[in-house]
Amino acid sequence: MPKLYPLIIVLSVSLFIASCSKKHHPGKTPDNNTSMVNSDSLTSKKIIKPKRKEATPKVIIVNDAVARKSVDGRLYYDLQGHRYWKNYKDGKYYLFSQSMYSNDAFKPR
Repeated sequence: MPKLYPLIIVLSVSLFIASCSKKHHPGKTPDNNTSMVNSDSLTSKKIIKPKRKEATPKVIIVNDAVARKSVDGRLYYDLQGHRYWKNYKDGKYYLFSQSMYSNDAFKPR
């Protein structure tokens, strides 16, 4: 007669693993059973409003002592994750744009 203990252990372990892999997703409660469950919690939905972005100014005035100098000698200032470059004609700092590379007003003298 073969030994039953190893067979019983293997079957019980395999049943345990198989039962743990199944996922249970409970459905909604039936309408006739609303006396036991608060019906407002099933029907109410939370409204999430998107966060309002702060307005980013296009032009700022900064003291040149707090501005940093880039490799090519131009002055810049970082504010709230945006980079502003100095216009040497009027002394103001403008929000970065691609046209600043070719504009002579943004190149140091």
